[in-house]
Amino acid sequence: MGKFVLEFERPVVEIQQKIAELKEFSISENLEVQHEIERLEAKAQKLRLDIYNRLNRWQRVQLARHPDRPYTLDYVNRILTDFVELHGDRAFGDDPAIVAGVGNLDGQPVVLIGHQKARDTKEKLRRNFGMPNPEGYRKALRIMKLGAKFNRPVICLIDTPGAYPGIGAEERGQAEAIARNLLEMSQLPVPVIIVIIGEGASGGALGIGVGDRILMLENTWFSVITPEGCAAILYHDSGNASLAAEAMRVIPKDLIEMGIIDRIIEEPIGGAHSDHDQAAAIVKKAISEELENLRKIPVRQLISDRIAKYAKMGTWKE
Repeated sequence: MGKFVLEFERPVVEIQQKIAELKEFSISENLEVQHEIERLEAKAQKLRLDIYNRLNRWQRVQLARHPDRPYTLDYVNRILTDFVELHGDRAFGDDPAIVAGVGNLDGQPVVLIGHQKARDTKEKLRRNFGMPNPEGYRKALRIMKLGAKFNRPVICLIDTPGAYPGIGAEERGQAEAIARNLLEMSQLPVPVIIVIIGEGASGGALGIGVGDRILMLENTWFSVITPEGCAAILYHDSGNASLAAEAMRVIPKDLIEMGIIDRIIEEPIGGAHSDHDQAAAIVKKAISEELENLRKIPVRQLISDRIAKYAKMGTWKE
């Protein structure tokens, strides 16, 4: 989608540049080089598969942060129809770091809430780099309760480096707002689906992260702290973030083994940033399938199962 290239992506990008140059040369010189173009395209595809099948944890963290990766509104515009964004927490103000509203998923009314990052400097500042303030979490809760009132399933898309840690946020009750959401979400009388589409960091993610099903795109991460924060504590050097990511086991494969998430959503070859339309279609299909299963469960059992799901996380026997 854009021009940002991670180091491990560079070999594929270089081949793609050669293909583009060869196509341009064939047109300008009126030469037939289709066979060579096809050979290079096959080579690029094989190399892409090889690279993305061997990614380590830190590389997946980097992909989760890729600036060309689709954000919440990129998904909303592709998977929902008639979406109407709603603003404000009815107590302090609006928080652009959280997008919330109502829409239809294949004709079914739903509410959707998600963290929203940005790509240009002005918009990054307005969205606060996807780091919500308390009013963002209170807005999210308001929309969730609206969904519960009108029997609309709740879909939450998570992508944040954490809740905003500023003095103003703490003064307005950041911890209370997140804690209140944990309590209220555990008791919502409608299906709740959580999809981690990028970064899932700390209480910033958990503030809209309690649900019946937790899904993760394959190049995302989910943890109580960022790898850099963990490295600063354990190794006294945030530069050791790659070591911390390995030790923390933050990627979907780790989390499904630990019973924290329920499903891994495969991304297009080359990552979600390589094809927004395909990524959105895959996410939409996964959400629809999970909703179909959850609609069959009685409300009391739904809530009971949800609470039990979180109660057993982190328990073990010696």
